[in-house]
Amino acid sequence: MTSPPSRRRASALSPEQRRETIVRAALPLVAERGAAVTTAEVARAAGIAEGTIFRVFPDKNALLDAVVVEVLRPDHVLAELESIDLDQSLAARLTEAGEALAAHLSRMGAVLGTLHTTGRPLDRRPPPTAGDAADAAPATGAAEAAEVAGPAGYFQRADSARAAAARRAPTEGPSIGRDESQVATAAALSELFEPEREHLRVPPEQAAGIFLSLLFARGRQPRPAADLETTVDVFLYGALDVPAPGARS
Repeated sequence: MTSPPSRRRASALSPEQRRETIVRAALPLVAERGAAVTTAEVARAAGIAEGTIFRVFPDKNALLDAVVVEVLRPDHVLAELESIDLDQSLAARLTEAGEALAAHLSRMGAVLGTLHTTGRPLDRRPPPTAGDAADAAPATGAAEAAEVAGPAGYFQRADSARAAAARRAPTEGPSIGRDESQVATAAALSELFEPEREHLRVPPEQAAGIFLSLLFARGRQPRPAADLETTVDVFLYGALDVPAPGARS
C-alpha cells in the first residue's frame, strides 16, 4: 500500500517580501481612507492575519510611513518610462510617458492628500539653516503641493514627505531624494526624444524639461484644457496651423 504524497507547503515569504506585500496592499486603502484605515482592513487585503502586520511594523503609524515612502519612490514610473518602445512615433512615446507620470502623480496626491484630510499631516521639517528656507515649509497636503509651480515644486514636496517619514522611522534606511528623482526622471524622458535629436529645435534634455513642466502644469488643472493626445500634439507641432514666421517653405 502506497502512502499518499505529502503536501508541499508554500515557501514562506522573506521578511522583505512580507513587508512589500503588506505595503502594497495598504497603499490603495490609504489612498481611499487615509489615516482612518485599520490594520484589520490591510490584513484582509493582503490575505494575512492581522498579527503578521505587527511582526513587520511596530504600529500603524510605521505602516503609514512605509506607504508614504513607497508612493514617493520613482523607480516604478522610471521602469515604465524605460520600457516605452522607441520604434513608435515620438507622439506615441510622449503620450505613454504622460500617462505613466500622470498615474504616478495621482497616486502620490491621493495618498498624501487623504492622509492630511483624515488628520495626519506630515511633520514640519527641522528649523531651517541659512539658505534652507525654501525647503522648510510644512508638507501638509496635495492641494498645497499644487501651489508650488512646476516639477521642482513636486520634487521639493516629495523630499519633504520622505524626510518626515524618515524622522519617524529612521530604521527604514535612506531613499532616493528630490535631486536624484528629478535627474532620473528627466534622463528617462530625454531618452524618448533621443531618436529625433537631428530634428529637434533644442537638445533632448531641454525638450524633456519643457515637456515635464507642461505635464506638471496640466496636472494642477482641475479640468485640463485638452486631452493628453492633443496636449502632446500641440507641444510637438505648435498651436498655429501655419509655418513659423521666416520659415522656409
